Parts: sequence; structure tokens; C-alpha cells
Amino acid sequence: MKKKTTRSTNKPKYSRVLVKMSGEVLGGEQGYGICPEAVHGLADQIVAVHKLGVDVAVVIGGGNIFRGLQGSQKGIERVTGDYMGMLATVINSLAMQDAMEKKGVDTRVQTAISTEAVAEPFIRRKAMRHMELGRIVIFGGGTGNPYFSTDTAAALRANEVGAEVILKATKVDGIYDKDPMKYKDAKRYDRIQYQEALAKRLRVMDSTAFSLCMDNEMPIIVFDIFKKNNLRKVVLGQKVGTLVAS
Repeated sequence: MKKKTTRSTNKPKYSRVLVKMSGEVLGGEQGYGICPEAVHGLADQIVAVHKLGVDVAVVIGGGNIFRGLQGSQKGIERVTGDYMGMLATVINSLAMQDAMEKKGVDTRVQTAISTEAVAEPFIRRKAMRHMELGRIVIFGGGTGNPYFSTDTAAALRANEVGAEVILKATKVDGIYDKDPMKYKDAKRYDRIQYQEALAKRLRVMDSTAFSLCMDNEMPIIVFDIFKKNNLRKVVLGQKVGTLVAS
């Protein structure tokens, strides 16, 4: 009797992804500081995707430590505040690197600002070579310029290294037409086009980052990283979160 073959459910949909995490997710339930349990939980999910044979790049925000814009509103000069925020992202990148390497995965941190004692400078070809050699690359320091967010850094790096999609890991399970924490009748989108998201002023990313993704047709998937195995499900092509595409 001929053995029946079944289609593998473990074949990734994407071969190279960029995971964008806010700094707040590293803070766990509190949303600030660095929570070791949260960091290791996030590292587990990223490593699980990497073990599927997927090239992984990561961009992490710094809001759990310091936000430049909020600092400027409290009297810190804006450019100084933004550089402080960039340094916060480097701290988070090192924390994530430590967690992933303790799980046996080689990583490299590259930064857009000079931090040579703890990380490499960002060099596109070198970053791509690291991924080809099976290393996870973490991009810290934002774009290296004030007035640009880590969302913009994620959009820029994703395009530079040839990622197929940006996976925006959040505490919310997708994009809604209004704040689901305030409105019980908020509608979640399974898929939305760039132009519609702009027209409805849905806060997917900041305008600079979103325009960069739209102009280069870089899809974005917004999903809840705190649901078990959600990152893996997204990479396998399962319907999780909200897809933003053309």
C-alpha cells in the first residue's frame, strides 16, 4: 500500500525577515526597564524561527529606557535626547544578544553610531554575510541620526539587507480602526493596503517609516509577540495579526 504523503506545515513562507520590537516589550508587563524573563521569552521565539532556516535581522527600540521626544518635552535638547535614545537601543540590543547566545545561536550587534567596544559598525555587506553564515544580526543605534525613529531604522535596514517582510512585534494582535483598549467595538483588520492605512491615519509606523515601506513595497505584519509561538506562526504563513501590503 502506497504511503500517503502530507504537505509539511513547517516550511517557512519567508527566507529572510526583519523583526521590529519596541523597547517596551523588553520591559515585560511593566513596559520599562529590562525584564530578564521577557527578554528570554522573546529570544526563544526568535531562535525558534532561526532554527527553521530563516535569516533573521532584529531592530529594537529604546522606549523602555529613554525616549528622545519625551525627553525634549521635559527640557532636554531634542538632538541630545535622540542620541540618548539611540544609546538605549544599543543597551537593549546587547541584552537580546546575550539571551540568544545563551541559547546557542551566534549573533552580531551592528550599530549606526560608534560603539566599537561592544558592537560592530553597521556595514550592509557585512550584515548580509553574517546572515548567510547563519548568524542573527541585531541593528542598534537607530539610523544614527536624530529626528528619525527606530521604525524608520527598521524600514531602512529591511530594504538594505533584502528582507521580504517586516514583522512588527507588539502587545496588540494587529491593527484596529480605533484603540481596542478604549473601545470595545474596535474592528481589527486582517489585511489593509498602504493607502487605506494612510487615509484612515492608522498608526502602523511613523510617517517616514511607513512611506519608505510603501514606496518600496515592503510588507509589514503587525502581531502580538506575547502570544506563544506567534512569531513562528507568522513566518510559517499562518494568519496572525494584520498584513499591510499593496
